[in-house]
This record gives sequence, C-alpha cells and structure tokens, in this order.
Amino acid sequence: MGKESLKDSKIVSGPLRFWNNFKEKHPNFAQLFVFFMLSNGITVLQLVLMPVFKSIFAQTSLIQINFQILQFGQTLNGNPYYVFDYAAGALSTGGGGGLAYFLAVQITIAIAQIINFFAQRSITFKSNSNVWKAALWYFIAYIVITIGAAAAQGFYKTPIYNLLMDTWGLGGTGETIADVITMIINSAIQFWVFFPIFKIIFKQVPDEK
Repeated sequence: MGKESLKDSKIVSGPLRFWNNFKEKHPNFAQLFVFFMLSNGITVLQLVLMPVFKSIFAQTSLIQINFQILQFGQTLNGNPYYVFDYAAGALSTGGGGGLAYFLAVQITIAIAQIINFFAQRSITFKSNSNVWKAALWYFIAYIVITIGAAAAQGFYKTPIYNLLMDTWGLGGTGETIADVITMIINSAIQFWVFFPIFKIIFKQVPDEK
C-alpha cells in the first residue's frame, strides 16, 4: 500500500472512528441524528414529487371536484371547518385545489413514507423484528398522523397562500413557495411524532440460538 493510500485511509478512518465512539457514548443522540438526516432526504424527495403530481392532476377535471370532509365545528369567521379542506377550483382563482390537490399531496406523502419505513427500519433502528407487524403499526400511525397534520394545516395553509399569492402579489410563484412551506411544516410535524413511534415499533430482537 502506497503512502497516498495510507493517508486516504487515515482521513476516512478518522471520522468513522469519531462516529463509532459517539454512537457508543450517545446511542440515542446518534440514532436521532441518523433519523434526522434520513427525514431531511425524504422531505427533499417530497418537495420534488409534489409539483410533479400537482401539475399532472391540475390538467384533469379532478381540480373541479370539491373535497371537503370531516367537519369539526366552525372557523373564527363562522365557516365550516374541515380536516381535509380542498374546495373545488384552482388556488390561483380562490379555490382550494379540489380533489386534484388532495391526491397530489397524499400520493406524495404515501410514496415518501413507504421509502421512509424501510430506510428508518434498516438504517436508523436496525430492526430485525417482524416486518409485517411493524408495517401494520406504522400504517395505523400514518393514518392518525395524516389526520392530525391535516387538521393542523387548516390553521396555517390558507393564511400562507393568501399572504404569498395575494398580499405580496407573487401569484404562481407565491403558490409554489407556499407549497414548499406547507410541505416542510407537515414534514416537521411528522418528524417529531414518528421518532418516538419508531422507537417502539422498530425493535431489535435477540437472535435465537
């Protein structure tokens, strides 16, 4: 082995040695860091997929189909409050995107969460427990968190879009920026809720001799 190879191996082994020592001393923080990095990667994937699906569905009649379900009370203005509030019509014309926007959001999240499931299970938590049992609990958690995140979205989605598109007059650019902001907020909510859930469902089972 030449001098350059030895030098390169030392450069590589230095960070690896530091990381291994850190994992031994602070396993929970190391796990949270890996979870954080993978979650950021998944968020970037969502930011890429979301405009693609949104543009595809925007070309269909789905955008004119009203999708407002799970009403809980009323807003401060006295209007019905829906957990999933996607009124018919394009956002640029004052609508809520209709069924087209709902499908674009949910398909994007579903793809991201399927990838997230296997990545977090194998890389972050190195779980060897029953994958089907973990998948079942993950699906239940996904449904509950999706409903919770959608309910929370009712408080910030409309003000963000109105601010960027109308108040600041950014139009289509403002809509794109608002899409990114709402997706990041939604991902942040999922990040802090999913981590403790993953700690429970992604277990390391001792190997049977």
